[in-house]
Amino acid sequence: MGLNKQKGNMYPFVTHTWNPIRGKCPHDCVYCYMKVFPQPELHFAEKEMETNLGMGNFIFVGSSTDGWCYEALVEWILATLKHCCKYPLNRYLFQSKDPIRFDVFLPFMPPDFVLGTTIETNRDYEVSQAPTPEARMLAMRDLPLPKMVSIEPIMDFDLDTLFDWIKQIYPTFVSIGADSKGHNLPEPPASKVQSLIDELQDITQVKIKDNLKRLLGQ
Repeated sequence: MGLNKQKGNMYPFVTHTWNPIRGKCPHDCVYCYMKVFPQPELHFAEKEMETNLGMGNFIFVGSSTDGWCYEALVEWILATLKHCCKYPLNRYLFQSKDPIRFDVFLPFMPPDFVLGTTIETNRDYEVSQAPTPEARMLAMRDLPLPKMVSIEPIMDFDLDTLFDWIKQIYPTFVSIGADSKGHNLPEPPASKVQSLIDELQDITQVKIKDNLKRLLGQ
């Protein structure tokens, strides 16, 4: 698989993706784009440790599964981080719905690694086996590295609560997107989405994905 140029519905600020940890994600989110592809069990692709990660890239490490889930072995994560550190002229994004695991590995991360999580809503909709959105927020709050939050696919939410959660995380930026594949999720009205964007822009950089235009009526 190697280093792949970003395409499709990927974050526009990411230049490449790299997936040394692969396979079926135990979170089993109903909206996961990978569910349409046959997936082996979660595993570590040792051959990826030969991948040249280049320089000047912004690499999303683990775009196809959650490489930080509890089923991912410590040695897999350490090997991944060590390989990234061999190519210090890149930036790296690590995103997880088990962000409590980030804390253990902080000693192995340079200060410019970006740590992210997904918080689709503040409500506990039954769409995933992952930790609750509130648990993710609490795990992210005190992390010392640059942080990002993905609100995608955005689901209906309580404006004051969700804004307060994001404010507590204090992310460098927030990316907001909508469901692209028609999963019949509980979606918020355009006015509420716009209010959230307006409030977040007062505290951080907001990156709006193209798929959000549908909800905004654009």
